[in-house]
Amino acid sequence: MKKFTHFLTVAVLVVAVLAATFVSPLAKPAPVAHAQEGLTICFAFQDLETEFWVAGHRAITETLADLGVDVIEVNGNQDANRQLEQVRDCIAQGVDGIIMIPQDGESAVTIIGEANDNDVPIAVFNRPPSDDNPNNALVIVADNEIIAQKAVEFMAQRAMRQIETSGEKIVPLILVGDLGDPNAVGRRDGFYNVIEKYPDLFETPIEVATEWDAATALANLEAALQGNPDINFIFTSSDFLYPTIRSVLEPMGKWVPAGQPGHVILGGLDGDATACSLMKDGYVDATGVQDLFFEAQATMDALLQAINDENYQPNELIPDPGFALTLGTLDFEEMDMWGCVLFSEGFLDQ
Repeated sequence: MKKFTHFLTVAVLVVAVLAATFVSPLAKPAPVAHAQEGLTICFAFQDLETEFWVAGHRAITETLADLGVDVIEVNGNQDANRQLEQVRDCIAQGVDGIIMIPQDGESAVTIIGEANDNDVPIAVFNRPPSDDNPNNALVIVADNEIIAQKAVEFMAQRAMRQIETSGEKIVPLILVGDLGDPNAVGRRDGFYNVIEKYPDLFETPIEVATEWDAATALANLEAALQGNPDINFIFTSSDFLYPTIRSVLEPMGKWVPAGQPGHVILGGLDGDATACSLMKDGYVDATGVQDLFFEAQATMDALLQAINDENYQPNELIPDPGFALTLGTLDFEEMDMWGCVLFSEGFLDQ
Protein backbone atom coordinates (compact mmCIF):
# COMPACT_ATOMS: atom_id res chain seq x y z
CA MET A 1 0.00 0.00 0.00
CA LYS A 2 2.89 2.31 0.82
CA LYS A 3 4.39 1.75 -2.63
CA PHE A 4 1.04 2.31 -4.28
CA THR A 5 0.49 5.55 -2.34
CA HIS A 6 3.93 6.72 -3.42
CA PHE A 7 3.09 5.84 -7.01
CA LEU A 8 -0.07 7.92 -6.83
CA THR A 9 1.83 10.81 -5.35
CA VAL A 10 4.28 10.68 -8.22
CA ALA A 11 1.41 10.37 -10.68
CA VAL A 12 -0.32 13.46 -9.29
CA LEU A 13 2.93 15.42 -9.48
CA VAL A 14 3.49 14.31 -13.06
CA VAL A 15 -0.06 15.31 -13.98
CA ALA A 16 0.44 18.69 -12.36
CA VAL A 17 3.67 19.28 -14.27
CA LEU A 18 2.08 18.21 -17.55
CA ALA A 19 -0.95 20.41 -16.96
CA ALA A 20 1.34 23.36 -16.39
CA THR A 21 3.86 22.81 -19.17
CA PHE A 22 2.43 20.65 -21.96
CA VAL A 23 2.24 22.73 -25.15
CA SER A 24 2.00 20.21 -27.99
CA PRO A 25 -0.12 21.47 -30.92
CA LEU A 26 -1.89 18.11 -30.94
CA ALA A 27 -3.18 18.36 -27.37
CA LYS A 28 -4.56 20.91 -25.00
CA PRO A 29 -3.39 21.47 -21.43
CA ALA A 30 -5.61 19.67 -18.93
CA PRO A 31 -7.36 21.94 -16.38
CA VAL A 32 -7.25 20.95 -12.75
CA ALA A 33 -10.44 19.20 -11.61
CA HIS A 34 -12.17 20.40 -8.43
CA ALA A 35 -14.03 18.49 -5.75
CA GLN A 36 -17.13 16.78 -7.17
CA GLU A 37 -18.90 15.28 -4.15
CA GLY A 38 -22.33 13.82 -4.80
CA LEU A 39 -21.54 12.57 -8.29
CA THR A 40 -21.45 8.93 -9.33
CA ILE A 41 -19.38 7.74 -12.29
CA CYS A 42 -19.61 4.30 -13.88
CA PHE A 43 -16.17 3.01 -14.89
CA ALA A 44 -16.61 0.12 -17.34
CA PHE A 45 -13.37 -1.54 -18.37
CA GLN A 46 -12.69 -4.64 -20.45
CA ASP A 47 -9.97 -6.29 -18.38
CA LEU A 48 -6.77 -5.60 -16.46
CA GLU A 49 -4.58 -8.00 -18.42
CA THR A 50 -1.72 -5.60 -19.21
CA GLU A 51 0.34 -3.16 -17.16
CA PHE A 52 -1.11 -0.23 -19.11
CA TRP A 53 -4.69 -1.08 -18.18
CA VAL A 54 -3.69 -1.71 -14.55
CA ALA A 55 -1.95 1.67 -14.34
CA GLY A 56 -4.81 3.43 -16.16
CA HIS A 57 -7.35 1.85 -13.82
CA ARG A 58 -5.39 3.07 -10.79
CA ALA A 59 -5.00 6.60 -12.11
CA ILE A 60 -8.70 6.97 -12.93
CA THR A 61 -10.29 5.35 -9.86
CA GLU A 62 -7.99 6.89 -7.26
CA THR A 63 -8.16 10.39 -8.71
CA LEU A 64 -11.98 10.20 -8.88
CA ALA A 65 -12.00 9.06 -5.25
CA ASP A 66 -9.74 11.98 -4.29
CA LEU A 67 -12.31 14.29 -5.89
CA GLY A 68 -15.08 12.79 -3.74
CA VAL A 69 -16.76 11.08 -6.71
CA ASP A 70 -18.44 7.72 -6.09
CA VAL A 71 -17.24 5.13 -8.60
CA ILE A 72 -19.13 2.05 -9.78
CA GLU A 73 -16.56 -0.30 -11.32
CA VAL A 74 -17.59 -3.05 -13.72
CA ASN A 75 -15.24 -5.48 -15.48
CA GLY A 76 -16.44 -6.88 -18.79
CA ASN A 77 -13.70 -9.55 -18.81
CA GLN A 78 -13.23 -9.11 -22.57
CA ASP A 79 -16.90 -9.82 -23.30
CA ALA A 80 -18.50 -7.00 -25.29
CA ASN A 81 -22.08 -8.17 -24.64
CA ARG A 82 -21.42 -8.36 -20.90
CA GLN A 83 -19.99 -4.86 -20.94
CA LEU A 84 -23.10 -3.56 -22.73
CA GLU A 85 -25.34 -5.09 -20.05
CA GLN A 86 -23.11 -3.67 -17.30
CA VAL A 87 -23.39 -0.17 -18.77
CA ARG A 88 -27.16 -0.52 -19.08
CA ASP A 89 -27.26 -1.46 -15.40
CA CYS A 90 -25.15 1.59 -14.51
CA ILE A 91 -27.56 3.81 -16.44
CA ALA A 92 -30.50 2.24 -14.61
CA GLN A 93 -28.78 3.14 -11.32
CA GLY A 94 -28.79 6.80 -12.38
CA VAL A 95 -25.06 7.45 -12.78
CA ASP A 96 -24.02 10.98 -13.74
CA GLY A 97 -21.45 9.88 -16.32
CA ILE A 98 -19.59 6.92 -17.79
CA ILE A 99 -15.91 6.25 -18.44
CA MET A 100 -15.42 3.24 -20.70
CA ILE A 101 -12.54 1.13 -21.97
CA PRO A 102 -14.37 -0.85 -24.67
CA GLN A 103 -13.57 -4.33 -25.90
CA ASP A 104 -13.29 -3.08 -29.49
CA GLY A 105 -14.30 -0.25 -31.80
CA GLU A 106 -17.62 -1.76 -32.89
CA SER A 107 -18.90 -2.49 -29.40
CA ALA A 108 -17.89 1.04 -28.39
CA VAL A 109 -20.30 2.44 -31.00
CA THR A 110 -23.19 0.42 -29.54
CA ILE A 111 -22.48 1.42 -25.94
CA ILE A 112 -22.01 5.09 -26.78
CA GLY A 113 -25.39 4.98 -28.54
CA GLU A 114 -26.96 3.51 -25.40
CA ALA A 115 -25.53 6.35 -23.31
CA ASN A 116 -26.69 8.97 -25.82
CA ASP A 117 -30.24 7.54 -25.84
CA ASN A 118 -30.36 7.94 -22.06
CA ASP A 119 -28.65 11.38 -21.93
CA VAL A 120 -25.67 10.19 -19.90
CA PRO A 121 -22.34 11.76 -20.92
CA ILE A 122 -19.71 9.18 -21.79
CA ALA A 123 -15.91 9.27 -22.18
CA VAL A 124 -13.98 6.56 -24.03
CA PHE A 125 -10.50 5.97 -22.66
CA ASN A 126 -7.67 5.05 -25.03
CA ARG A 127 -9.59 2.65 -27.30
CA PRO A 128 -11.68 4.69 -29.76
CA PRO A 129 -14.94 3.71 -31.43
CA SER A 130 -14.89 2.65 -35.09
CA ASP A 131 -14.54 5.37 -37.70
CA ASP A 132 -18.22 5.06 -38.68
CA ASN A 133 -19.40 5.94 -35.16
CA PRO A 134 -22.49 8.21 -35.57
CA ASN A 135 -22.84 8.93 -31.83
CA ASN A 136 -21.41 11.54 -29.47
CA ALA A 137 -18.66 10.90 -26.94
CA LEU A 138 -15.50 12.27 -25.42
CA VAL A 139 -12.71 10.20 -26.95
CA ILE A 140 -9.27 10.36 -25.38
CA VAL A 141 -6.82 8.34 -27.40
CA ALA A 142 -3.15 8.08 -28.22
CA ASP A 143 -2.10 9.00 -31.75
CA ASN A 144 -0.92 5.46 -32.31
CA GLU A 145 0.28 5.97 -35.86
CA ILE A 146 2.55 8.89 -34.95
CA ILE A 147 3.83 7.26 -31.74
CA ALA A 148 4.65 4.00 -33.56
CA GLN A 149 6.32 5.97 -36.32
CA LYS A 150 8.56 7.78 -33.81
CA ALA A 151 9.76 4.49 -32.29
CA VAL A 152 10.27 2.68 -35.61
CA GLU A 153 12.16 5.65 -37.05
CA PHE A 154 14.77 5.29 -34.30
CA MET A 155 14.93 1.54 -34.98
CA ALA A 156 15.49 2.31 -38.67
CA GLN A 157 18.41 4.56 -37.79
CA ARG A 158 19.95 1.64 -35.87
CA ALA A 159 19.30 -0.58 -38.89
CA MET A 160 21.22 1.83 -41.13
CA ARG A 161 24.32 1.37 -38.98
CA GLN A 162 23.93 -2.38 -39.22
CA ILE A 163 23.61 -2.47 -43.01
CA GLU A 164 26.78 -0.37 -43.30
CA THR A 165 28.62 -3.25 -41.65
CA SER A 166 26.83 -6.29 -43.07
CA GLY A 167 25.88 -4.95 -46.49
CA GLU A 168 22.67 -7.00 -46.24
CA LYS A 169 19.15 -5.62 -46.14
CA ILE A 170 17.27 -5.85 -42.85
CA VAL A 171 14.46 -8.41 -42.46
CA PRO A 172 11.67 -6.75 -40.44
CA LEU A 173 8.76 -8.36 -38.61
CA ILE A 174 5.73 -6.79 -36.96
CA LEU A 175 3.53 -8.39 -34.33
CA VAL A 176 0.11 -7.04 -35.32
CA GLY A 177 -2.71 -6.57 -32.83
CA ASP A 178 -6.40 -7.26 -33.35
CA LEU A 179 -7.18 -5.20 -36.45
CA GLY A 180 -10.75 -4.74 -35.19
CA ASP A 181 -9.13 -2.38 -32.68
CA PRO A 182 -8.29 1.03 -34.21
CA ASN A 183 -5.23 1.21 -31.93
CA ALA A 184 -3.79 -1.85 -33.69
CA VAL A 185 -4.50 -0.35 -37.09
CA GLY A 186 -2.74 2.91 -36.21
CA ARG A 187 0.33 1.09 -34.87
CA ARG A 188 0.57 -1.04 -37.99
CA ASP A 189 0.27 2.06 -40.19
CA GLY A 190 3.03 3.84 -38.24
CA PHE A 191 5.33 0.82 -38.71
CA TYR A 192 4.76 0.73 -42.47
CA ASN A 193 5.22 4.50 -42.82
CA VAL A 194 8.85 4.03 -41.82
CA ILE A 195 9.51 0.70 -43.57
CA GLU A 196 8.22 2.06 -46.88
CA LYS A 197 10.29 5.24 -46.41
CA TYR A 198 13.51 3.20 -46.71
CA PRO A 199 13.02 0.66 -49.56
CA ASP A 200 16.79 0.12 -49.89
CA LEU A 201 17.10 -0.71 -46.20
CA PHE A 202 14.34 -3.27 -45.64
CA GLU A 203 13.17 -6.54 -47.18
CA THR A 204 9.40 -7.11 -47.41
CA PRO A 205 8.04 -7.11 -43.81
CA ILE A 206 6.71 -10.28 -42.22
CA GLU A 207 3.42 -9.89 -40.37
CA VAL A 208 2.57 -12.00 -37.34
CA ALA A 209 -1.04 -11.94 -36.16
CA THR A 210 -1.53 -11.88 -32.38
CA GLU A 211 -5.21 -10.94 -31.89
CA TRP A 212 -3.88 -9.33 -28.66
CA ASP A 213 -3.40 -12.84 -27.26
CA ALA A 214 -0.03 -14.04 -25.97
CA ALA A 215 -0.64 -17.72 -26.86
CA THR A 216 -1.59 -16.81 -30.42
CA ALA A 217 1.46 -14.55 -30.69
CA LEU A 218 3.75 -17.28 -29.41
CA ALA A 219 2.59 -19.88 -31.92
CA ASN A 220 2.72 -17.51 -34.88
CA LEU A 221 6.06 -15.93 -33.93
CA GLU A 222 7.71 -19.33 -33.54
CA ALA A 223 6.47 -20.33 -36.98
CA ALA A 224 7.66 -17.07 -38.53
CA LEU A 225 11.17 -17.35 -37.11
CA GLN A 226 11.49 -21.03 -38.04
CA GLY A 227 10.56 -20.13 -41.61
CA ASN A 228 12.66 -16.94 -41.68
CA PRO A 229 15.67 -17.30 -39.35
CA ASP A 230 17.27 -14.14 -40.80
CA ILE A 231 14.68 -11.87 -39.12
CA ASN A 232 16.69 -9.20 -37.32
CA PHE A 233 14.19 -6.36 -36.71
CA ILE A 234 11.03 -6.85 -34.60
CA PHE A 235 8.34 -4.33 -33.72
CA THR A 236 5.63 -5.43 -31.31
CA SER A 237 2.34 -3.55 -31.38
CA SER A 238 2.14 -3.87 -27.60
CA ASP A 239 4.81 -4.14 -24.89
CA PHE A 240 2.94 -6.95 -23.13
CA LEU A 241 4.36 -9.35 -25.74
CA TYR A 242 8.02 -8.87 -24.75
CA PRO A 243 8.07 -12.02 -22.55
CA THR A 244 6.67 -13.94 -25.53
CA ILE A 245 9.32 -12.52 -27.86
CA ARG A 246 12.06 -13.39 -25.41
CA SER A 247 10.79 -16.96 -25.03
CA VAL A 248 11.16 -17.41 -28.78
CA LEU A 249 14.44 -15.55 -29.38
CA GLU A 250 16.40 -16.85 -26.38
CA PRO A 251 16.52 -20.56 -27.40
CA MET A 252 17.66 -19.42 -30.85
CA GLY A 253 20.57 -17.42 -29.42
CA LYS A 254 18.97 -14.20 -30.71
CA TRP A 255 18.16 -12.58 -27.34
CA VAL A 256 21.23 -10.35 -27.29
CA PRO A 257 21.71 -6.77 -25.96
CA ALA A 258 22.38 -3.88 -28.35
CA GLY A 259 26.02 -3.47 -29.30
CA GLN A 260 26.73 -7.20 -29.38
CA PRO A 261 26.79 -9.46 -32.46
CA GLY A 262 23.44 -11.07 -33.16
CA HIS A 263 21.31 -8.34 -31.57
CA VAL A 264 17.80 -8.19 -33.00
CA ILE A 265 16.73 -4.56 -33.27
CA LEU A 266 13.66 -4.48 -31.03
CA GLY A 267 10.95 -1.96 -30.27
CA GLY A 268 7.31 -1.67 -29.30
CA LEU A 269 4.55 0.61 -28.11
CA ASP A 270 2.91 1.33 -24.77
CA GLY A 271 5.71 2.31 -22.39
CA ASP A 272 5.23 -0.27 -19.63
CA ALA A 273 7.54 -1.31 -16.79
CA THR A 274 8.78 -4.40 -18.64
CA ALA A 275 9.82 -2.27 -21.60
CA CYS A 276 11.62 0.09 -19.22
CA SER A 277 13.49 -2.79 -17.61
CA LEU A 278 14.49 -4.28 -20.97
CA MET A 279 15.68 -0.91 -22.24
CA LYS A 280 17.89 -0.50 -19.19
CA ASP A 281 19.37 -3.93 -19.94
CA GLY A 282 19.89 -3.00 -23.60
CA TYR A 283 17.52 -5.51 -25.23
CA VAL A 284 14.91 -2.99 -26.42
CA ASP A 285 16.07 -0.14 -28.66
CA ALA A 286 12.98 2.10 -28.63
CA THR A 287 9.53 2.34 -27.06
CA GLY A 288 6.62 4.42 -28.30
CA VAL A 289 5.03 5.85 -25.17
CA GLN A 290 1.38 6.57 -24.50
CA ASP A 291 1.21 9.44 -22.02
CA LEU A 292 -1.00 7.66 -19.51
CA PHE A 293 -1.10 10.45 -16.95
CA PHE A 294 -2.17 13.03 -19.52
CA GLU A 295 -4.87 10.69 -20.87
CA ALA A 296 -6.32 9.90 -17.43
CA GLN A 297 -6.45 13.52 -16.34
CA ALA A 298 -7.89 14.71 -19.65
CA THR A 299 -10.62 12.05 -19.45
CA MET A 300 -11.72 13.08 -15.98
CA ASP A 301 -11.52 16.81 -16.58
CA ALA A 302 -13.55 16.67 -19.80
CA LEU A 303 -16.24 14.38 -18.37
CA LEU A 304 -16.66 16.34 -15.13
CA GLN A 305 -16.85 19.58 -17.12
CA ALA A 306 -19.63 18.12 -19.30
CA ILE A 307 -21.57 16.99 -16.22
CA ASN A 308 -21.25 20.41 -14.61
CA ASP A 309 -22.39 22.08 -17.86
CA GLU A 310 -25.37 19.64 -18.13
CA ASN A 311 -24.00 18.69 -21.54
CA TYR A 312 -25.38 15.17 -21.86
CA GLN A 313 -23.77 14.37 -25.21
CA PRO A 314 -20.30 15.96 -25.26
CA ASN A 315 -18.48 15.21 -28.48
CA GLU A 316 -14.74 15.84 -28.64
CA LEU A 317 -11.56 14.02 -29.67
CA ILE A 318 -8.66 14.68 -27.31
CA PRO A 319 -5.43 13.24 -28.79
CA ASP A 320 -2.37 12.15 -26.87
CA PRO A 321 0.68 12.77 -29.12
CA GLY A 322 2.91 10.61 -26.95
CA PHE A 323 6.64 10.31 -27.59
CA ALA A 324 9.40 7.74 -28.13
CA LEU A 325 11.88 6.78 -25.43
CA THR A 326 15.05 5.39 -27.03
CA LEU A 327 18.43 4.11 -25.97
CA GLY A 328 19.64 7.57 -27.01
CA THR A 329 17.31 9.42 -24.63
CA LEU A 330 16.87 6.89 -21.82
CA ASP A 331 19.37 8.48 -19.44
CA PHE A 332 17.58 11.83 -19.26
CA GLU A 333 13.93 11.11 -20.21
CA GLU A 334 13.14 7.76 -18.57
CA MET A 335 10.89 9.22 -15.86
CA ASP A 336 8.67 10.74 -18.54
CA MET A 337 7.53 7.18 -19.31
CA TRP A 338 4.82 5.84 -16.97
CA GLY A 339 6.34 2.36 -17.02
CA CYS A 340 9.66 3.67 -15.71
CA VAL A 341 7.79 5.35 -12.85
CA LEU A 342 6.22 1.99 -12.01
CA PHE A 343 9.57 0.23 -12.44
CA SER A 344 11.27 2.65 -10.05
CA GLU A 345 8.56 1.80 -7.47
CA GLY A 346 9.32 -1.92 -7.73
CA PHE A 347 6.18 -2.77 -9.73
CA LEU A 348 7.83 -5.81 -11.34
CA ASP A 349 8.85 -7.14 -7.92
CA GLN A 350 5.27 -7.35 -6.62
